[in-house]
Amino acid sequence: MDDQTRIELEAAAFRRLRQHLMEDRTDVQNIDLMNLAGFCRNCLSRWYQEAANERGIEMSKEEGREIFYGMPMSEWKAKYQTDASSEKQAAFKVAFKDSVLKENG
Repeated sequence: MDDQTRIELEAAAFRRLRQHLMEDRTDVQNIDLMNLAGFCRNCLSRWYQEAANERGIEMSKEEGREIFYGMPMSEWKAKYQTDASSEKQAAFKVAFKDSVLKENG
């Protein structure tokens, strides 16, 4: 497979993941994604923003989120975000602590 085809396939897979998270499964909360997979929609939007910045495209965190979410973050939260249970919050603290330790290795 040539590089251009690989890039196009990777981009298509990313677009499908975004569609799945933003349209098909809006019921899945970011905290659930973080607790189970170690990343969430906010991580994906940040990675998008970082990729733009690495290529000399100025993009703020908020701009990256709005592009990824397809709306301002406040609108997404109002439409889809629910309160996290104390159990989910406790699991997040453990998961976050573990991910910080891995990053700082």
